[in-house]
Amino acid sequence: MSGVGVAKVAQILDLYNFLPDMELKGHRIMIRDVNRPALQLSGYFEHFEQSRVQIIGTVEYTYLQQLDEKKKEKIYREFMAYDIPCVIFCRDLQPDAMFLKIAEESSLPVFGTKRGTSEFMAELIYCLSEQLAPCITIHGVLVDVYGEGLLIMGESGIGKSEAALELVRRGHRLVTDDVVEIRKINEHTLIGTSPDITRYFIELRGIGIIDVKTLFGVEGVKEKQQIDLVIKLEDWKKDNEYDRLGLEEEYTEFLGNKVVCHSLPIRAGRNLAVICEAAAVNHRQKKMGYNAAQELYRRVQANLTKKTDDDE
Repeated sequence: MSGVGVAKVAQILDLYNFLPDMELKGHRIMIRDVNRPALQLSGYFEHFEQSRVQIIGTVEYTYLQQLDEKKKEKIYREFMAYDIPCVIFCRDLQPDAMFLKIAEESSLPVFGTKRGTSEFMAELIYCLSEQLAPCITIHGVLVDVYGEGLLIMGESGIGKSEAALELVRRGHRLVTDDVVEIRKINEHTLIGTSPDITRYFIELRGIGIIDVKTLFGVEGVKEKQQIDLVIKLEDWKKDNEYDRLGLEEEYTEFLGNKVVCHSLPIRAGRNLAVICEAAAVNHRQKKMGYNAAQELYRRVQANLTKKTDDDE
């Protein structure tokens, strides 16, 4: 079954369960959109998006409070007859006894939060976007280097974990080693996380498993990170031609999103951690509008033009 469990969302967002005895195992959210059922609570159910999480704010709550008991019960029963994932009351609003009674009869989870309605809706949509995002698993290492999500890929034994350990030792943060779960949040954002079972562990051949969080503290790890740059490690081959200027970006693709990618040849004496740091800072600099390769090209062109003018 796809989707995300209601119980998991409630745990992530720290929601209060008004019906704690209800079994939540079979209740799942399938889409990230939410709905404020103002029209539905007034009796209009045309085009009702019943598959969305329903949010009750001050407007809906005060409207319900001024209804007489008979009309209120009719609206409640009609509303809860639909297959709704759950209802969430914002601003610490308390559902009345009749609402909870009919919700329990309809097996409809009801939660509450102290947060403002608009603020909470934005947080909920982001949470659902993350939980419901398309996901793939790849072999690699993900590290936060100066705020840039650096995904290091390459064949087994080429030195990915060793590079990640050196980066952590230099003050950067490990997200995951060996297995990276990549989620597509939107058309421009890929988020990388670690499987729960291997979180914050690094495997070093000849030493075994080490716990980065225990050895370096919480400042050396991070739970999730946007993927901004990919470094592909490969064995140095004398006959291969490698990019020495970087005038044109190369890309790799995950879930339809393109990410800047650099192929990095491995050779004895090359400090991978320093090179990864430089790549991350250079990428950040490009995002801020400065490209060192283009600046060099501009200087060379200006110098050639100057020499031509001098010759004339």
